[in-house]
Amino acid sequence: MVSKKRIIFSFVLVVLLGSAFYGGFLFGKGKVICQVCKPEEVNFSLFWEAWDKIQENFVDKTKLDTQKMIYGAISGMVNSLEDPYTVFFSPEESKIFQEDVSGSFEGLGMEVGIKDGQLQVLSPLEGSPAKAAGLRAGDKIMQIGEIITADLTIDEAVSLMRGPKGTQVTLTILRDKWDAPKEITLTRAVIIVPTLKLEFLENNSIAYVTIYQFSENADSEFYNVALRILDSSAEKIILDLRDNPGGSLAAVENIAGWFLEKGEIIVIEDSGGNAEKLYDKSYGPSSFATYPTVVLINGGSASASEILAGALRDDRNIKLIGEKSFGKGLVQQVVELTQEKGASLKITIAKWLTPNGELINDIGLVPDIEVKNTDEDIEAGRDPQLDKAIEIIKGI
Repeated sequence: MVSKKRIIFSFVLVVLLGSAFYGGFLFGKGKVICQVCKPEEVNFSLFWEAWDKIQENFVDKTKLDTQKMIYGAISGMVNSLEDPYTVFFSPEESKIFQEDVSGSFEGLGMEVGIKDGQLQVLSPLEGSPAKAAGLRAGDKIMQIGEIITADLTIDEAVSLMRGPKGTQVTLTILRDKWDAPKEITLTRAVIIVPTLKLEFLENNSIAYVTIYQFSENADSEFYNVALRILDSSAEKIILDLRDNPGGSLAAVENIAGWFLEKGEIIVIEDSGGNAEKLYDKSYGPSSFATYPTVVLINGGSASASEILAGALRDDRNIKLIGEKSFGKGLVQQVVELTQEKGASLKITIAKWLTPNGELINDIGLVPDIEVKNTDEDIEAGRDPQLDKAIEIIKGI
């Protein structure tokens, strides 16, 4: 069975195994020719020669774990693609990934990604140890305990930060305005990831909707929020996508449909090569298509949140307020591997473009109105970005 779920998380684990490669393990150690590699022939004899030499000569026979070696070989193949979002999951790692998607796990409660070759905090989750410790989007994670992160994959870093509730881990963090890195010790906890929140501002005239992530049930939760807005006196909407790391492509498309007219483009998927571009369009219900709206973004807004912000900007000329977004314009698909129950790959299958054809990956969305939240603002409990959003929307 192949999972058709497409995800656009900016962090973690992942990816794909060619059937011919696994066939090499299944069908013997002679000369194996890759049937999907034409016009080139790939000779797997080198692999088997290395395998045999290790089995014959490696000094510590107790470490010759065949299953682990196979997983390592697949991971090595995936790593050669140099895409941090394409990853192989062993059955145990697949289970962890599904826990992430379901929104409940034990750990520190933050999304991480690799940008400019450096492991960074993408967003600390609401109510998490990471948020309580003051970690912010853009913080560079230099070390996890004594381990330097420079050579770690995302899934390796996530594995080191995960752990039973009540246990501790020390992170060495570097922030742009700091003179030197600082060690921050966090206590792991059970993380329940919130999806969204609705508040009414300015005598209930403005609906303020914060979407924390596009989980698989985000669109159904937004449906309930939408009914509350429609049943209220609110006539304007502030959509807060700050520190939203992404999630389900289907969920963000369904939510976008509330703000766009039927048939308007939400996102363009570019699979590369000679493949036709896919134009994902709104199916409605378009209930908020005439509501004055502004969108808040920052450096922790990534992937699915960038899709929504980009679509509202391009299709409706909605203003983006805050700071430049993260810049993750890739779509992943989870593929279940039939030869090993529970094993899977998360594979980057396409780049996405905004409705105007703008590439976002490694670039990000530049806000129409730039407003920074300074350290002093955060410590004082001020939110000048939200204040600006209220000011702008009241004038529309």
